[in-house]
Amino acid sequence: MNSTVPSPASLHPSPEIITMIERLIAFPTVSRDSNLGLIEWTRDYLAGLGVTSRLTYDASGKKANLFATLGQGKKPGLILSGHTDVVPVEGQAWDTDPFKATIKDGLLYGRGSADMKGYIATALAMAPKFLAADMDAPLHFALSYDEEVGCIGVQGLIKDLQELGLTPAGCIVGEPTSMQPIIAHKGTNRFRCCITGREAHSSYTTLGVNAIEYAARIIVYIRQMADRFAQLETRDYGFTVPYTTMQTGLIHGGLASNIVPKECVFDFEARTMPGVDAGVLYQEVQDFAAKLLPEMQLVEPNAKIAFEWLASAPGLNTKEHDAIVQLAASLSRNKTTGAVSYGTEAGLFQRAGIPTVVCGPGNIEQAHRPNEFVALEQIAQCEAFMMRLLDPVISLSQK
Repeated sequence: MNSTVPSPASLHPSPEIITMIERLIAFPTVSRDSNLGLIEWTRDYLAGLGVTSRLTYDASGKKANLFATLGQGKKPGLILSGHTDVVPVEGQAWDTDPFKATIKDGLLYGRGSADMKGYIATALAMAPKFLAADMDAPLHFALSYDEEVGCIGVQGLIKDLQELGLTPAGCIVGEPTSMQPIIAHKGTNRFRCCITGREAHSSYTTLGVNAIEYAARIIVYIRQMADRFAQLETRDYGFTVPYTTMQTGLIHGGLASNIVPKECVFDFEARTMPGVDAGVLYQEVQDFAAKLLPEMQLVEPNAKIAFEWLASAPGLNTKEHDAIVQLAASLSRNKTTGAVSYGTEAGLFQRAGIPTVVCGPGNIEQAHRPNEFVALEQIAQCEAFMMRLLDPVISLSQK
């Protein structure tokens, strides 16, 4: 083993990594807002090391992906991938400023500390060492926007790689897995349903078409579908929740309690097991809604039910014997692989033909919650993981 790799017993990462995490957490990159502060800072930081970054923007120009290549080498490189956006903090009872990293009792608190700026910061802080090493293949940094709202930004990033003709040997997505290689996760699919009925005085309900009530009937049907999966779908106990799930997460409708509501909008999702076609589930909900429409149009001919597929990220299904998994096991010193119920960008990389595994510091149970934290020991393990990329015994050449 390379003598510079931190001891597994070390509970504290290098000061450079702590400083980098503090910088990244200070950027309030909530998905609804711009991430350009972090992206442009990262671009300038890498430029100072002689590394050119490619930025691709969303339609508004307020968000961007970053892709950068460190080193050249003669072999296909490895992508270290992470999303820059974080979830909101409003309504959560934080004990510290969520956008100021706070260290206490071996834990580093802050929004995104686990999900997933700890991983990104470790990679960025390691950049000088990666550049100084005589590696036989390049490393690519891939930072995306809007993962939390449907893995949106990374799709443009992958398109860029395809247009550039890059064929990396593999990708490690650094979501919080407690540094365990994850080889499978569910697909994530988000949908919206918009119901338009007819307003009326609430004392004359027969003159109106109650959009909320029709939404409720569809929502109950979605729940019945979820119950069917829970009862009948073949189990895969590699997952915490070993079957496909569906649920309604948001609903808006109505103006006042004494008005029959004309409009109602709700969002629902399906977390599909590998191999399950989300399109089939989506069509089933639409077919049920279509049976309700004639009833609505008897009262209001212009009544309608419209659906929109908001976002989709395929599941991940990497084989345990694949080279990228063996590499992650060597780097993490953890040969026990796993599966998770949450979604990541890994399935999109895999669909693009890039072998992918998920492995990063922190525990997903801390993500999206008030007082989100990552254990310093986890960051130290991630640092050791990346330092081993410099070890010729388990370098990229083994892929």
